[in-house]
Amino acid sequence: MRDKIKDTILESIQVKEEIMRTKISEILEITDAVIQSLRKGGKIIFFGNGGSAADSQHLVAELIGRFKKDRTALGALALTTNTSTITSLSNDYGYEIIFAKQIEGLGSKNDLVIGISTSGKAKNVIAGIKQAKKMGIKTVALTGSDGGELAKLADISFIVPSNVTARIQEAHILVGHIICELVEQELSGD
Repeated sequence: MRDKIKDTILESIQVKEEIMRTKISEILEITDAVIQSLRKGGKIIFFGNGGSAADSQHLVAELIGRFKKDRTALGALALTTNTSTITSLSNDYGYEIIFAKQIEGLGSKNDLVIGISTSGKAKNVIAGIKQAKKMGIKTVALTGSDGGELAKLADISFIVPSNVTARIQEAHILVGHIICELVEQELSGD
């Protein structure tokens, strides 16, 4: 078991080293899009399934509350938290529409929509990005593997260089934390 633990940690480190070598510009581009949205009075809308739903909620908490310092709340929303809305939409229309319908009702032009899918193939996340684009809202995809259809649709795509779901999720939260820290630093004036 010790070897398996070491191998898993090493695999995670290797993915993060590759991100450090090749993906800094994408992180900066997403950070800038978040800052621009918030400066214009928009909000950051996150969504995804399973672990990506949890990541969405986690990153919203960092923006609404604080990351490292006490400051004014930053506008953010996770479309994964209202079970009444999710279950009614699923029941009435089908699961594929749960994010698109919420974006239709809650999204506005100065927002930034961030869809998270480790494979880039989640149909409901793709539908959410399509709805945002239809409304003229800027979009970001956080994904992995080859990025799937999601990466091709979004205005900005961050594709984790891995095919392992756990490593992709670990990288998404790392990137999310980096963005939260940079946004907080920029918008709090420090």
